[in-house]
Amino acid sequence: MKHDLPKWKDLRQVVIAGMGGSAIGADLLASYSASLCPLPVSVQRDYGLPLFARGAETLVICSSHSGDTEETLDAFEAAHKARCRVIVVSTGGELAKRAKENSIPLWTFEHKGQPRAAVGFSFGLLLALFQRQGFIPDQKEALEGAVAAMKKSQEHLKADVPTTSNPAKRYAGQLMGRWVTVVGSGLLAPVARRWKGQINELAKAGANFEFLPEADHNTLAGTMYPEDVLNAHTMTIFLRSPSDHPRNRLRTELTKNAFMLEA
Repeated sequence: MKHDLPKWKDLRQVVIAGMGGSAIGADLLASYSASLCPLPVSVQRDYGLPLFARGAETLVICSSHSGDTEETLDAFEAAHKARCRVIVVSTGGELAKRAKENSIPLWTFEHKGQPRAAVGFSFGLLLALFQRQGFIPDQKEALEGAVAAMKKSQEHLKADVPTTSNPAKRYAGQLMGRWVTVVGSGLLAPVARRWKGQINELAKAGANFEFLPEADHNTLAGTMYPEDVLNAHTMTIFLRSPSDHPRNRLRTELTKNAFMLEA
């Protein structure tokens, strides 16, 4: 199904309003498009909109899996009142209802699971929207490569793969009973946030995320006290990618070593 999209011109900024799994899709899109899209893209995880989001030069994308997310509904009303360009991405609910009532473009999708399991939709639809609007170049080749890589990874991560051959199960065992911190940089910064959310929602366990290089300017100093807590009850995961800035690759190694010595 191809969703309708107006041929808007003279847009100067994009705000994506969403919470939880929908906001993660927005984070991934904002990070991915940072080096491709000439327009600033911000993610709104709150009620209302920032003051700059006014008029037809602002595109506000309201993304809510259920269509009933309180904060996103409020952002929708703020965008409509401020006369912004608006698009709704949802499975239905009140948000879809209001979009139809106000003749606002509505991109719907079918997904009966939890929002956290629909990140493919919350990211993929936004990616398609950006591409069709001309914000970014055609991403067909990159998308096909990503799908192929994920399918290859699945061979080692499925539930029926034994622990000895399954890195996900081995990691899970090491994280049990610990407060987890996930650290990422660049494209992996929103991925670190995603991991944190998955640990919270799936394992019902505590976790937080940090971004490099910012974490080296403050978080690193907090690895000294209290030693009894840090040594026995915490675990830090560092995410790495070939796309990392060379300085952040170095920072990752140095920060990991510092954590091992001090925590």
